[in-house]
Amino acid sequence: MDPLSEVLTLLDVRAALPSRFEAGGRWALRFERHHHVKVGALLAGRCWLTPEGAEPVLLRPGDCYLLASGRPYTSASDPEVEPVDGHAVFEGVHPGTVRHNVAAGDLEPTILVGGSVTFDETAAALLLDHLPPCVRIGADSHRAQVLRPILELLGEETAGDAPGSMVMREQLTQILFVQALRTLLIADELPGWLGALTDDSVGVALAAIHREPARHWTVAELAAVAGLSRSTFALRFKTLVGLPPLDYLGRWRIRSAARALRSGERTVGSVAAEFGYGSESAFSNAFKRVTGHPPARHRRVAGG
Repeated sequence: MDPLSEVLTLLDVRAALPSRFEAGGRWALRFERHHHVKVGALLAGRCWLTPEGAEPVLLRPGDCYLLASGRPYTSASDPEVEPVDGHAVFEGVHPGTVRHNVAAGDLEPTILVGGSVTFDETAAALLLDHLPPCVRIGADSHRAQVLRPILELLGEETAGDAPGSMVMREQLTQILFVQALRTLLIADELPGWLGALTDDSVGVALAAIHREPARHWTVAELAAVAGLSRSTFALRFKTLVGLPPLDYLGRWRIRSAARALRSGERTVGSVAAEFGYGSESAFSNAFKRVTGHPPARHRRVAGG
């Protein structure tokens, strides 16, 4: 399995039911902090996305976007328009088509489609810590061409209520999210850990860690896998990933173990042994350092 697939499997990606938003004239909506990631596309018109504390990003038809969590944002026809509460506009209408400030005879309405993508809380930081506030994938870029069939389907599915449309919307939103990450990785536009997945040396070491998280890797062994000297590898790994190799290994091991516990069918002791811990207490201490709570509690929550 390739590194991005491994990460997405660990994240347990889930898409909320996406919505279709149509607006006319001058408008602006403000949304408070959202959970994890919003992903979507502009089908018609133009739209400015402005995460709080960041520069406005202009979307044109066919552009896709990712909004990382952690800050409010404004969606507007013009960043100078005073925004109203976006949650109030969507309340009671979503997941149906939300129409705002639309008047008869509007020739160029704005049409946005998109939804929320959420992850397992234990592993979410792996992705969220390395996403910029707003990512735009321009329709005029060569790498965005593969997204066009997805956008066409998403536009059709959100425009009506055909049998199975809810399932189709959710699946297409997940595909849009994965494809957006993939195009950014191919274009080397994601910094840090995500970008490191495609690095010729560090990416190979990350793949080795992901394949064998229970192995007691040494820095020298990982450097050999990467084809670098120990010192060069350690510096490059920390520069790209943001953590020393063995710290990353420990965190990945715990997040992999947390995924095993989510089934609710495994005992803490069996998971501890699978991931190379000499005792359940050692595993519990390491688990609590990374996640903030003991594995037994995580297992209870996951099991409902």
